[in-house]
Amino acid sequence: MATVEMPTEILFDNELVKVILHVDEGGCVYFHDILPADASPRAQGTPHFESSATPLCEIRLSGEGNSQSKTSKALVGSYVGTRLKYRSHEIKTDDGQGRKALDVVLQDEQTGITVTSHMVLFDGLPVLRSSTTIRNDGEKDVVVTQISSLVIAGLTRSKEWWADFTVSSATNTWFREAQWREMSLPDVGLDDLGLYQQDQGHLAPMSTFNVSNRGTFSTQGHLPLGMLKHRKDAETWLWQVENNGSWKWELGDWKDDVYLAATGPNSNDHDWRQRLAPGDSFTSATAAVCHIFGDADAAFGALTQYRRRIRRDHPDHKHLPIIFNDYMNCLMGDPTDEKIIGLIEPVAKSGAEYFVIDAGWYADDNDWWDDVGAWEPSKERFPMGFKNLLDKIREVGLKPGLWLEAEVIGVRSPVADALPPEAYFQRDGERILEKNRYQLDFRHPAVIERMDGVIDRLVTSYGVEYFKFDYNIEVTQGTDIATSSPGAGQLEHNRAYLRWVSTLLDRYPGLVIENCSSGAQRLDDAMNAVHTLQSTSDQQDPVKYAAVAAAIHTAVVPEQAATWAYPQHGWDDETNALTVVNALLSGRVHLSGRLDLLAPAQLDLIYSGMDVYREIRGDIATAVPFWPLGFAKWHDDWLAAGLRVSGGFGGGGGKCYLAVWRRGGPESCELPFAALEGAKEVSTSLLYPTMPGTKLEVAGSGLRVTIPSKIGARFFSVVWN
Repeated sequence: MATVEMPTEILFDNELVKVILHVDEGGCVYFHDILPADASPRAQGTPHFESSATPLCEIRLSGEGNSQSKTSKALVGSYVGTRLKYRSHEIKTDDGQGRKALDVVLQDEQTGITVTSHMVLFDGLPVLRSSTTIRNDGEKDVVVTQISSLVIAGLTRSKEWWADFTVSSATNTWFREAQWREMSLPDVGLDDLGLYQQDQGHLAPMSTFNVSNRGTFSTQGHLPLGMLKHRKDAETWLWQVENNGSWKWELGDWKDDVYLAATGPNSNDHDWRQRLAPGDSFTSATAAVCHIFGDADAAFGALTQYRRRIRRDHPDHKHLPIIFNDYMNCLMGDPTDEKIIGLIEPVAKSGAEYFVIDAGWYADDNDWWDDVGAWEPSKERFPMGFKNLLDKIREVGLKPGLWLEAEVIGVRSPVADALPPEAYFQRDGERILEKNRYQLDFRHPAVIERMDGVIDRLVTSYGVEYFKFDYNIEVTQGTDIATSSPGAGQLEHNRAYLRWVSTLLDRYPGLVIENCSSGAQRLDDAMNAVHTLQSTSDQQDPVKYAAVAAAIHTAVVPEQAATWAYPQHGWDDETNALTVVNALLSGRVHLSGRLDLLAPAQLDLIYSGMDVYREIRGDIATAVPFWPLGFAKWHDDWLAAGLRVSGGFGGGGGKCYLAVWRRGGPESCELPFAALEGAKEVSTSLLYPTMPGTKLEVAGSGLRVTIPSKIGARFFSVVWN
């Protein structure tokens, strides 16, 4: 091997963040610092400098466990990681899209594998994006069992890190999405155990705190997000894994400080192994990390802007049309000519721009769960002709849309045996069955051909301009057809599905495609970067939904966060207004409910909410979220969340929209509000609803809100200078 001239340090930066990599005397590369551009990096020789010495990439091959850590369950301590040595690096500064890229090339002489760590920075953002590619440049096959997306150690630079920092993660379940919990590090098993005796080889204890997912519901259980925050809000690390399937991140104690490691699927947790013949390569899932000297609001503001930079451009993100969907607390999967026609006029008067017919349009009765897959409109439900019905929707200025589950075929479907066996997920020669449905494998050309034909027919023959792509089964087994392992088969399918969605949008640039997946069980940024917008929940109780609406911007940007507003004729005005506030704050209105049954005064209440939305939606596409009361808890009496549309907090002028919910407790609540700390003047306006007794007043260094009704919500604008 030729001698390589090695740098001792690699600097990769933009105007807001600097990434410093260190190359030691043996050629091992690791993160030395990721920190704000104006901050001073730690100096070599300081007590916690050596705590950064985890390899830049942690790779495991079949048969290899750990070389340094106490357990192979951890994502650090691999043999390959310590063998990878610096070969070269390249910084590309001008790609025409405001991005700067760093590639660091490493090599393992023992196996001949070459590993490239890819990093990307975006102009004006303090967020690092990271992934890893492994290529087999050896002479025989290798089997990869783990490939890291991101590994950073020495996060805290604190001698009492277990006391100074907390970790937060978000549970995410059907009807109860994006619910954050903050925990002390000792509470998750990370503590000062007195094991830091490096001279005896004790680099770390065995405990780690990890959050992961396995299966096709990428966020069933948890969001692929995590946060490490100083107790005084002086410093925040925030990260995410971007994969629409299996993933894992973990925190652990490494050399008496905290490390972060993130991956897509791996062997231990997800039955994933990737065989690479000589010349083959594989690229990991992507991860992103933000490190700021500030609080969670500032970190999520940066992550929000990052998410806007990585997603596919779509005109919908600028115009933010109102979408009516006939499902939630409305027709509930039972559409007919008569019911749809009865809704068209009140929907048109609401100012909605899309009318989406949800589940059931393809079935003659309600027993359709296990016979879906043909995607032909029912003649019994729509005797006047389905195209004629969609034409009636268009006649009043509404664009028609349809619900579809593109990835499944029911066992009773007339097309269940129309595709070859290899077009379905399989294990050990058997087609996988989940809830009487088969999972299509989008790696197979017959699947692409069939689903292309379905979409083309519905778009060209029926004029469909919007699709709600739902998905209601979860396959945890993966598939072992034509792949290295079941986990690898699932990942290949995940990526193929996203490529297919992208080709649809290439073919029909104006088409809107919503990602639903049982409300929000694939609420990840691999999906959100491709799909036009994202359903936030299937929660049918508007009061409970408030806790989702108040927290959802931790997971998805406002202009993609589709939240139900489903008024009912039997609800009082406060409850109907609350369901509208849920959607106003989230950023995208999914209007539903039996508008045809509402009294005129009830319709006026809902329509006035839609008027407010049309007035503010021009601000939403650039707004960033904040939480005056912290992240919403499921049973909190008072919730508050806002969208900052201009200016900043802590001095200077600005404007924001603020939603406040009362679900019990006293009629007034104090809201800490950082804008007032440096503001000379603050003015507030109640935008919706105009209920008597509502107040939002300056109170010391914050605001005091009063809502007389025990159950109620208000939407305000706040301006300061």
